[in-house]
Amino acid sequence: MAIKNRKEERRNSIKKRIRKIVRGSADRPRMTVFRSNKQIYVQLVDDDLGRTVVAAGSIEKEMEAVKVNKIEQARMVGKMIAEKAIAAGIAEVVFDRNGYLYHGRVKSLAEAAREGGLKF
Repeated sequence: MAIKNRKEERRNSIKKRIRKIVRGSADRPRMTVFRSNKQIYVQLVDDDLGRTVVAAGSIEKEMEAVKVNKIEQARMVGKMIAEKAIAAGIAEVVFDRNGYLYHGRVKSLAEAAREGGLKF
């Protein structure tokens, strides 16, 4: 078995374990993070309806002009999602790290969202 498949399987099993516990609703949506090698994305999901309420990512137009490292990029996305969520009337979320370790980019995104006014 290739190393990539082992890492993916491990992350998927962690993801399943987290998703058994974490559930989003209309008043407290699930804030899920996806981290690729170059970008980072976050969305607020209402699991009752099965739809995304608010989304933000490092690929958006405001982020293209700024050249920063990936941790700083994640911090900017965290602030962006907090602004969008508060504008949509969402103050509390449930954090879903999506199988990633709470470290580095995921941690900086979460801390910036907290600084931006989201509670989780």
